[in-house]
Amino acid sequence: MTINEIQDSITDEFSLFDDWMDKYNLLIDLGKDLPVIDPKFKVKDFLIEGCQSKVWLYPSFNGGIISFTADSDAIITRGIVALLIKVLSSRTPEEILSADLYFIDKIGLRQNLSPTRSNGLLSMVRQMKLYAMAFDAKNK
Repeated sequence: MTINEIQDSITDEFSLFDDWMDKYNLLIDLGKDLPVIDPKFKVKDFLIEGCQSKVWLYPSFNGGIISFTADSDAIITRGIVALLIKVLSSRTPEEILSADLYFIDKIGLRQNLSPTRSNGLLSMVRQMKLYAMAFDAKNK
């Protein structure tokens, strides 16, 4: 599936719910399904700055493809990073860098997060794109 097809499926999934409490529960469920990150990556080097809660994001680069694993100490944040991984993991650096993450606004995520969580969301996206830039530069 393309990045946009995944974003559209996320938008469809969230549109099944009118109430944001139900959408938060969906985020929590997505976070529970996030594969466990190897404990050796839960270190300062992979901690995302700018998040209210702790978020660790580990990128691996193999065969021109970036894959991400992550974890958070907050259940909602864990769900948010799970969404980002669903959209951006297993992609080339170019795909990640050119991705327009329209699903964030389409599902109302940014508007329904506290300002600190919204900043954390932006920090997660920024870090994923920075990893993509670094791998892209290294690969050339």
